[in-house]
Amino acid sequence: MDADAYEAWYHSPRGRWIGETEFALLMQLLPFSLNRRTPDSVLDVGCGTGYFTRHFAAAGLQTSGLDPDAAALAYAMKKDTESTYLQGTAEALPFVDNSFTYCSAITSLCFVAEPEKAVLEMWRLAHRGILLGLLNRRSLLYRQKQGRGAYRGARWDTLEDVKKWVEDLSPRPAELKSATAVFLPGASVGAQILERLLPASLPWGSFLAVYIKKSSVV
Repeated sequence: MDADAYEAWYHSPRGRWIGETEFALLMQLLPFSLNRRTPDSVLDVGCGTGYFTRHFAAAGLQTSGLDPDAAALAYAMKKDTESTYLQGTAEALPFVDNSFTYCSAITSLCFVAEPEKAVLEMWRLAHRGILLGLLNRRSLLYRQKQGRGAYRGARWDTLEDVKKWVEDLSPRPAELKSATAVFLPGASVGAQILERLLPASLPWGSFLAVYIKKSSVV
């Protein structure tokens, strides 16, 4: 899927609802503040066309995006002149330690062969913590799609996988919070009503959000 098609999907009725639902869940977990002396910053790893990067910026974060795909980055820079975008890979992030308040990787680690290396790099850069958005293997969408269509080549993960990725982090995480969203694959009225009724603590949503807090900060 090219950059134009990817962004067009997020402007479809189903894509718009899913994107907004996923971002709302991410912001429930991210403890950012607009009241700090220095504004909170985020490096969005695997930003693609910058869809979530732009949403973080609109929420008040100082935003940077990184992706290996030059075409996706060109699209991101055309759409967003306020954020900083650069080319690179998740396993070797070109920044010094503690360069950002947070690092995020939203539906991008599913295309990284060694996600634990990417998590280690994000942990190195993030002063407060890292935020992940993953395709949930324990979901109805996984049973329906698995490796077909737009999900071809993507890895589906679980919370147990994430816990393995963070085993060797230093400093040790102080807290790991998770939630899920988008319980039914479609965007019907019934699916949207059900979404509002079901608690995000249920583990079966197709989108798994995880926030990993560093122990060195309050």
